[in-house]
Amino acid sequence: MERPLILVTNDDGITAPGIRNLVSFMNEIGEVVVVAPNSPQSGKGHAITINSTLSYEEVQLDGPQRDFSCSGTPVDCVKMALDKILPRRPDIVVSGINHGANSSINVIYSGTMSAAVEAGVENLPAIGFSLLDFSWEADFTQAKEYIQSIVKKTLENPMPRGIVLNVNIPKLLKEEIKGVKVCKQAHAKWEESFDERINPHGKKYYWLTGYFNNMDESPDADETALANGYISIVPVKFDLTAYEYMNTLSEVMNFD
Repeated sequence: MERPLILVTNDDGITAPGIRNLVSFMNEIGEVVVVAPNSPQSGKGHAITINSTLSYEEVQLDGPQRDFSCSGTPVDCVKMALDKILPRRPDIVVSGINHGANSSINVIYSGTMSAAVEAGVENLPAIGFSLLDFSWEADFTQAKEYIQSIVKKTLENPMPRGIVLNVNIPKLLKEEIKGVKVCKQAHAKWEESFDERINPHGKKYYWLTGYFNNMDESPDADETALANGYISIVPVKFDLTAYEYMNTLSEVMNFD
């Protein structure tokens, strides 16, 4: 049988330890092609490049896969891969492994997840993986078996059109991970402020600061699962329509 074609991308850059680990995990499952940013693109969300040119080049890094470094955002990488690089449509797109969480509200800012969502727009199975460890020396191998199992199960059980998976992994040893839970996105947000400073030329500049405020203690929330030692999986879709409010809005906006 033909091995599945797996497109791997991320937002931390093509040389980040997270993606290099993910590539090695995926090499054991299928034929891997990597198309990832040539520099960090964290927090870019679903940004695309429209006012400047894009380029890519094949690079030699590690393993049997083909690696392509792209000048654009994570979403650009997926678009470029599908249109110019891949020999055929991939069987699955995996993004990550992100250095740091993409649980709760972080999903809308995440370049990692936006790459997965872009694949969903193209009706491709896709998963974004994130580890709750920002360290460049993070140990991604502790969750290797879980990551491979989630990918295999997704390949064997295609998701409905437009749905992708947001997988977050607690910073724990393999034996400390309690299992996997399917969750909802926790109700939480960043309470932000801008720290004002003055540069040597007397001009003001600002650093974004703040803290994460989790307002959701429900047992099925991703933040709850992660805090209790479980890997969280949240099914995500790009259709942002608030269907439950459509009838009420029709009444409010009735101009007859």
